[in-house]
Amino acid sequence: MTKILDVQNLKVDFSTYNGVVHAIRNVSFHLNEGETLALVGESGSGKSITVRTLIQLLANNANIVDGTIDFQGKDLLKSSRKEMNNIRGHDISMIFQDPMTSLDPTMPIWKQVAEPLFLHSKISKSEAKSKALKVLKKVGIPNAEERMKDYPHQFSGGQRQRIVIAMAIVDDPKILIADEPTTALDVTVQAQIVDLLKDLQKETNTSIIFITHDLGVVAGIADRVAVMYAGKIVEYGNVDDIFYNPRHPYTWGLLDSMPTIDLKKDRLNTIPGTPPDLINPPDGDAFSARNKYALEVDRKEQPPFFKVTDGHYAATWLLDKRAPKVTPPESIQERFKKFAKIVGDENARS
Repeated sequence: MTKILDVQNLKVDFSTYNGVVHAIRNVSFHLNEGETLALVGESGSGKSITVRTLIQLLANNANIVDGTIDFQGKDLLKSSRKEMNNIRGHDISMIFQDPMTSLDPTMPIWKQVAEPLFLHSKISKSEAKSKALKVLKKVGIPNAEERMKDYPHQFSGGQRQRIVIAMAIVDDPKILIADEPTTALDVTVQAQIVDLLKDLQKETNTSIIFITHDLGVVAGIADRVAVMYAGKIVEYGNVDDIFYNPRHPYTWGLLDSMPTIDLKKDRLNTIPGTPPDLINPPDGDAFSARNKYALEVDRKEQPPFFKVTDGHYAATWLLDKRAPKVTPPESIQERFKKFAKIVGDENARS
Protein backbone atom coordinates (compact mmCIF):
# COMPACT_ATOMS: atom_id res chain seq x y z
CA MET A 1 0.00 0.00 0.00
CA THR A 2 1.11 3.57 -0.69
CA LYS A 3 1.93 5.77 2.28
CA ILE A 4 0.20 9.14 2.20
CA LEU A 5 1.54 10.30 5.59
CA ASP A 6 4.67 9.32 7.50
CA VAL A 7 5.35 10.70 10.99
CA GLN A 8 8.76 10.06 12.53
CA ASN A 9 10.14 10.78 16.02
CA LEU A 10 7.62 13.50 16.82
CA LYS A 11 8.24 15.38 20.08
CA VAL A 12 5.98 18.16 21.39
CA ASP A 13 6.42 20.08 24.65
CA PHE A 14 4.17 22.59 26.40
CA SER A 15 5.52 25.38 28.59
CA THR A 16 3.46 25.80 31.77
CA TYR A 17 3.83 27.62 35.08
CA ASN A 18 4.77 24.32 36.70
CA GLY A 19 7.37 23.38 34.10
CA VAL A 20 7.73 21.88 30.65
CA VAL A 21 5.21 19.11 29.86
CA HIS A 22 6.65 16.50 27.49
CA ALA A 23 3.29 15.75 25.89
CA ILE A 24 4.41 13.81 22.80
CA ARG A 25 7.52 11.68 23.14
CA ASN A 26 9.07 10.12 20.05
CA VAL A 27 5.85 9.19 18.26
CA SER A 28 6.17 7.50 14.87
CA PHE A 29 3.44 6.08 12.62
CA HIS A 30 2.27 6.11 9.03
CA LEU A 31 -1.04 6.25 7.18
CA ASN A 32 -1.75 4.46 3.92
CA GLU A 33 -3.99 5.65 1.13
CA GLY A 34 -7.63 4.69 1.67
CA GLU A 35 -7.18 3.15 5.14
CA THR A 36 -8.41 4.05 8.61
CA LEU A 37 -5.87 4.29 11.42
CA ALA A 38 -7.32 4.49 14.95
CA LEU A 39 -5.42 6.22 17.75
CA VAL A 40 -6.71 4.90 21.07
CA GLY A 41 -5.91 5.44 24.73
CA GLU A 42 -7.08 7.14 27.91
CA SER A 43 -7.75 10.86 28.05
CA GLY A 44 -4.44 12.71 28.24
CA SER A 45 -2.47 10.04 26.40
CA GLY A 46 -1.57 12.44 23.58
CA LYS A 47 -3.97 11.42 20.80
CA SER A 48 -5.44 14.85 20.02
CA ILE A 49 -2.12 16.69 20.41
CA THR A 50 -0.55 14.28 17.93
CA VAL A 51 -3.10 14.95 15.19
CA ARG A 52 -3.29 18.68 15.90
CA THR A 53 0.46 18.79 15.35
CA LEU A 54 -0.06 17.36 11.87
CA ILE A 55 -1.94 20.50 10.82
CA GLN A 56 -0.25 22.82 13.34
CA LEU A 57 -3.36 23.66 15.33
CA LEU A 58 -1.55 23.95 18.66
CA ALA A 59 -1.75 26.38 21.55
CA ASN A 60 0.75 29.23 21.74
CA ASN A 61 2.69 27.53 24.54
CA ALA A 62 3.39 24.45 22.39
CA ASN A 63 6.85 23.73 21.04
CA ILE A 64 7.50 21.11 18.36
CA VAL A 65 10.90 19.92 19.55
CA ASP A 66 11.75 17.31 16.91
CA GLY A 67 10.41 15.06 14.22
CA THR A 68 9.20 15.01 10.64
CA ILE A 69 5.70 14.85 9.16
CA ASP A 70 6.00 13.73 5.56
CA PHE A 71 2.84 14.37 3.55
CA GLN A 72 3.23 13.28 -0.06
CA GLY A 73 6.95 14.08 -0.02
CA LYS A 74 6.70 17.39 1.86
CA ASP A 75 7.65 17.91 5.52
CA LEU A 76 4.71 19.78 7.03
CA LEU A 77 6.86 20.98 9.93
CA LYS A 78 8.90 22.99 7.44
CA SER A 79 5.87 24.46 5.69
CA SER A 80 5.12 28.18 5.93
CA ARG A 81 1.96 29.52 7.51
CA LYS A 82 0.57 30.27 4.04
CA GLU A 83 1.29 26.73 2.86
CA MET A 84 -0.39 25.25 5.94
CA ASN A 85 -3.44 27.47 5.40
CA ASN A 86 -3.73 25.97 1.92
CA ILE A 87 -3.35 22.41 3.24
CA ARG A 88 -5.80 22.67 6.16
CA GLY A 89 -9.36 22.09 5.00
CA HIS A 90 -8.22 21.23 1.48
CA ASP A 91 -5.72 18.35 1.65
CA ILE A 92 -6.19 17.52 5.35
CA SER A 93 -9.48 18.20 7.13
CA MET A 94 -10.54 17.65 10.73
CA ILE A 95 -13.83 16.71 12.38
CA PHE A 96 -13.92 17.92 15.97
CA GLN A 97 -15.59 16.26 18.95
CA ASP A 98 -18.26 18.84 19.76
CA PRO A 99 -20.13 20.16 16.70
CA MET A 100 -21.59 23.11 18.61
CA THR A 101 -18.11 24.53 19.16
CA SER A 102 -17.24 23.92 15.49
CA LEU A 103 -20.33 25.64 14.07
CA ASP A 104 -21.01 29.38 14.04
CA PRO A 105 -24.47 29.99 15.57
CA THR A 106 -24.87 33.20 13.53
CA MET A 107 -24.39 31.66 10.07
CA PRO A 108 -26.73 29.45 8.03
CA ILE A 109 -25.27 25.99 7.54
CA TRP A 110 -24.78 26.21 3.79
CA LYS A 111 -22.32 29.10 4.21
CA GLN A 112 -20.39 27.17 6.82
CA VAL A 113 -20.21 24.06 4.67
CA ALA A 114 -19.14 26.11 1.64
CA GLU A 115 -16.49 28.13 3.51
CA PRO A 116 -13.56 25.80 2.59
CA LEU A 117 -14.52 26.20 -1.07
CA PHE A 118 -14.36 29.99 -0.84
CA LEU A 119 -10.98 29.77 0.94
CA HIS A 120 -9.28 27.26 -1.35
CA SER A 121 -11.03 27.42 -4.71
CA LYS A 122 -11.95 30.09 -7.23
CA ILE A 123 -15.64 29.32 -7.19
CA SER A 124 -18.78 31.36 -7.57
CA LYS A 125 -21.43 31.66 -4.88
CA SER A 126 -23.92 29.62 -6.88
CA GLU A 127 -21.36 26.85 -7.53
CA ALA A 128 -20.40 26.78 -3.84
CA LYS A 129 -24.04 26.63 -2.81
CA SER A 130 -24.69 23.80 -5.24
CA LYS A 131 -21.76 21.78 -3.94
CA ALA A 132 -22.76 22.47 -0.33
CA LEU A 133 -26.24 21.10 -1.09
CA LYS A 134 -24.75 18.02 -2.76
CA VAL A 135 -22.53 17.20 0.22
CA LEU A 136 -25.31 17.87 2.75
CA LYS A 137 -27.41 15.31 0.91
CA LYS A 138 -24.45 12.93 0.86
CA VAL A 139 -24.07 13.03 4.65
CA GLY A 140 -27.77 12.40 5.12
CA ILE A 141 -29.33 15.73 6.11
CA PRO A 142 -33.07 15.26 5.48
CA ASN A 143 -34.76 17.86 3.24
CA ALA A 144 -31.33 19.42 2.68
CA GLU A 145 -32.49 21.90 0.04
CA GLU A 146 -35.13 23.35 2.34
CA ARG A 147 -32.84 23.40 5.40
CA MET A 148 -29.74 24.99 3.89
CA LYS A 149 -30.65 28.38 5.34
CA ASP A 150 -31.30 27.00 8.82
CA TYR A 151 -28.95 27.63 11.73
CA PRO A 152 -27.08 25.06 13.87
CA HIS A 153 -29.46 25.27 16.83
CA GLN A 154 -32.29 24.06 14.58
CA PHE A 155 -30.67 20.64 14.14
CA SER A 156 -30.27 17.64 16.43
CA GLY A 157 -26.88 16.60 17.80
CA GLY A 158 -26.47 13.84 15.24
CA GLN A 159 -27.45 16.15 12.39
CA ARG A 160 -24.98 18.79 13.59
CA GLN A 161 -22.23 16.18 13.53
CA ARG A 162 -23.22 15.31 9.96
CA ILE A 163 -22.98 19.02 9.05
CA VAL A 164 -19.47 19.17 10.54
CA ILE A 165 -18.54 16.10 8.48
CA ALA A 166 -19.93 17.86 5.40
CA MET A 167 -17.68 20.86 6.14
CA ALA A 168 -14.68 18.54 6.40
CA ILE A 169 -15.28 16.64 3.14
CA VAL A 170 -16.70 19.35 0.88
CA ASP A 171 -13.28 20.14 -0.66
CA ASP A 172 -12.39 16.45 -1.18
CA PRO A 173 -9.50 16.10 1.30
CA LYS A 174 -6.92 13.36 1.00
CA ILE A 175 -6.82 12.84 4.77
CA LEU A 176 -9.72 13.17 7.19
CA ILE A 177 -8.92 13.47 10.90
CA ALA A 178 -11.86 12.53 13.15
CA ASP A 179 -11.22 13.58 16.76
CA GLU A 180 -13.68 11.56 18.87
CA PRO A 181 -16.58 12.47 16.55
CA THR A 182 -19.03 10.06 18.22
CA THR A 183 -18.30 10.67 21.92
CA ALA A 184 -21.17 13.09 22.59
CA LEU A 185 -23.73 11.01 20.69
CA ASP A 186 -25.99 8.17 21.76
CA VAL A 187 -25.12 4.64 20.67
CA THR A 188 -27.55 4.52 17.74
CA VAL A 189 -26.33 7.80 16.28
CA GLN A 190 -22.71 6.73 16.92
CA ALA A 191 -23.27 3.71 14.70
CA GLN A 192 -24.83 5.89 11.99
CA ILE A 193 -21.86 8.28 12.00
CA VAL A 194 -19.37 5.38 11.83
CA ASP A 195 -21.30 3.85 8.91
CA LEU A 196 -21.38 7.24 7.19
CA LEU A 197 -17.60 7.64 7.46
CA LYS A 198 -17.05 4.12 6.12
CA ASP A 199 -19.37 4.77 3.18
CA LEU A 200 -17.66 8.09 2.38
CA GLN A 201 -14.27 6.40 2.51
CA LYS A 202 -15.36 3.70 0.07
CA GLU A 203 -16.68 6.35 -2.29
CA THR A 204 -13.70 8.73 -2.19
CA ASN A 205 -10.75 6.55 -1.00
CA THR A 206 -10.00 9.14 1.68
CA SER A 207 -7.51 8.15 4.39
CA ILE A 208 -8.87 8.55 7.93
CA ILE A 209 -7.20 9.01 11.31
CA PHE A 210 -9.86 8.17 13.88
CA ILE A 211 -9.26 9.18 17.50
CA THR A 212 -11.25 7.48 20.23
CA HIS A 213 -11.11 5.85 23.64
CA ASP A 214 -13.99 3.53 22.70
CA LEU A 215 -12.58 0.23 21.50
CA GLY A 216 -16.05 -0.89 20.45
CA VAL A 217 -16.07 1.89 17.84
CA VAL A 218 -12.55 0.90 16.77
CA ALA A 219 -13.74 -2.63 15.98
CA GLY A 220 -16.25 -1.24 13.53
CA ILE A 221 -14.12 1.22 11.59
CA ALA A 222 -10.35 0.71 11.85
CA ASP A 223 -7.92 -1.14 9.60
CA ARG A 224 -4.95 -0.54 11.89
CA VAL A 225 -4.71 0.60 15.52
CA ALA A 226 -2.06 2.54 17.47
CA VAL A 227 -2.41 2.41 21.25
CA MET A 228 -1.08 5.51 23.03
CA TYR A 229 -0.04 5.97 26.65
CA ALA A 230 1.73 8.92 28.32
CA GLY A 231 2.64 10.58 25.04
CA LYS A 232 3.99 7.44 23.35
CA ILE A 233 2.68 4.69 21.11
CA VAL A 234 3.01 1.44 23.08
CA GLU A 235 1.44 -1.04 20.63
CA TYR A 236 0.33 -1.00 17.03
CA GLY A 237 -0.97 -3.49 14.53
CA ASN A 238 -3.99 -4.27 12.42
CA VAL A 239 -7.38 -4.43 14.11
CA ASP A 240 -7.27 -8.22 14.39
CA ASP A 241 -3.85 -8.05 16.09
CA ILE A 242 -5.14 -5.66 18.74
CA PHE A 243 -8.40 -7.52 19.44
CA TYR A 244 -7.31 -11.14 18.98
CA ASN A 245 -3.71 -11.00 20.18
CA PRO A 246 -2.88 -7.83 22.20
CA ARG A 247 0.55 -8.04 23.80
CA HIS A 248 0.98 -4.90 25.89
CA PRO A 249 -0.47 -4.96 29.46
CA TYR A 250 -1.94 -1.50 28.88
CA THR A 251 -3.89 -2.81 25.87
CA TRP A 252 -5.08 -5.69 28.06
CA GLY A 253 -6.32 -3.16 30.60
CA LEU A 254 -8.16 -1.09 28.00
CA LEU A 255 -9.93 -4.14 26.62
CA ASP A 256 -10.76 -5.44 30.09
CA SER A 257 -12.33 -2.13 31.10
CA MET A 258 -14.83 -2.15 28.25
CA PRO A 259 -18.44 -2.95 29.23
CA THR A 260 -20.15 -5.97 27.72
CA ILE A 261 -23.84 -6.77 27.49
CA ASP A 262 -23.50 -9.78 29.81
CA LEU A 263 -21.61 -7.92 32.54
CA LYS A 264 -22.77 -9.36 35.87
CA LYS A 265 -20.80 -7.10 38.22
CA ASP A 266 -21.88 -3.79 39.71
CA ARG A 267 -18.67 -2.07 38.64
CA LEU A 268 -16.56 -2.05 35.50
CA ASN A 269 -12.97 -3.23 35.64
CA THR A 270 -10.47 -0.38 35.70
CA ILE A 271 -6.74 0.13 35.32
CA PRO A 272 -5.48 1.02 38.81
CA GLY A 273 -3.46 4.19 39.41
CA THR A 274 -3.03 7.27 37.24
CA PRO A 275 -0.81 8.20 34.29
CA PRO A 276 2.62 9.64 35.14
CA ASP A 277 3.50 13.31 35.46
CA LEU A 278 4.90 14.26 32.06
CA ILE A 279 6.76 17.24 33.51
CA ASN A 280 9.08 14.60 34.97
CA PRO A 281 8.52 11.44 32.90
CA PRO A 282 9.84 8.21 34.44
CA ASP A 283 13.18 6.85 33.26
CA GLY A 284 11.70 3.44 32.51
CA ASP A 285 8.39 2.25 31.13
CA ALA A 286 5.76 4.93 31.84
CA PHE A 287 3.17 2.21 32.50
CA SER A 288 5.27 0.28 35.01
CA ALA A 289 3.70 1.86 38.13
CA ARG A 290 0.25 0.61 37.01
CA ASN A 291 1.41 -2.69 35.55
CA LYS A 292 0.99 -5.74 37.80
CA TYR A 293 3.31 -7.63 35.46
CA ALA A 294 6.13 -5.03 35.60
CA LEU A 295 9.71 -6.31 35.72
CA GLU A 296 12.64 -4.69 37.46
CA VAL A 297 13.96 -3.41 34.14
CA ASP A 298 10.65 -1.58 33.53
CA ARG A 299 11.51 0.90 36.28
CA LYS A 300 14.94 1.64 34.86
CA GLU A 301 14.80 1.51 31.08
CA GLN A 302 12.19 2.25 28.42
CA PRO A 303 11.37 -0.84 26.37
CA PRO A 304 11.98 -0.86 22.61
CA PHE A 305 9.39 -2.13 20.18
CA PHE A 306 9.40 -5.91 19.91
CA LYS A 307 8.06 -7.53 16.76
CA VAL A 308 5.11 -9.84 17.34
CA THR A 309 4.24 -10.47 13.69
CA ASP A 310 4.68 -8.50 10.48
CA GLY A 311 3.08 -5.14 11.19
CA HIS A 312 2.37 -5.89 14.87
CA TYR A 313 4.74 -4.40 17.47
CA ALA A 314 4.53 -3.76 21.19
CA ALA A 315 6.84 -1.82 23.51
CA THR A 316 6.96 -4.06 26.56
CA TRP A 317 9.85 -5.90 28.21
CA LEU A 318 7.52 -8.90 28.58
CA LEU A 319 8.29 -9.68 24.94
CA ASP A 320 12.04 -9.85 25.56
CA LYS A 321 13.26 -13.44 25.16
CA ARG A 322 14.74 -13.24 28.68
CA ALA A 323 11.42 -12.26 30.30
CA PRO A 324 9.21 -14.76 32.12
CA LYS A 325 6.21 -15.97 30.15
CA VAL A 326 3.15 -13.92 31.12
CA THR A 327 -0.34 -14.34 29.72
CA PRO A 328 -3.39 -12.26 30.60
CA PRO A 329 -5.81 -13.69 33.19
CA GLU A 330 -8.63 -15.91 31.96
CA SER A 331 -11.19 -13.16 32.53
CA ILE A 332 -9.31 -10.92 30.11
CA GLN A 333 -8.92 -13.73 27.60
CA GLU A 334 -12.70 -14.21 27.69
CA ARG A 335 -13.06 -10.49 27.01
CA PHE A 336 -10.74 -10.85 24.01
CA LYS A 337 -12.99 -13.54 22.60
CA LYS A 338 -16.04 -11.29 22.93
CA PHE A 339 -14.32 -8.44 21.14
CA ALA A 340 -12.97 -10.81 18.52
CA LYS A 341 -16.58 -11.75 17.82
CA ILE A 342 -17.46 -8.03 17.51
CA VAL A 343 -14.67 -7.60 14.95
CA GLY A 344 -15.86 -10.66 13.05
CA ASP A 345 -19.46 -9.46 13.02
CA GLU A 346 -18.44 -5.98 11.87
CA ASN A 347 -16.23 -7.39 9.11
CA ALA A 348 -19.06 -9.65 7.98
CA ARG A 349 -21.41 -6.66 7.67
CA SER A 350 -18.85 -4.54 5.77
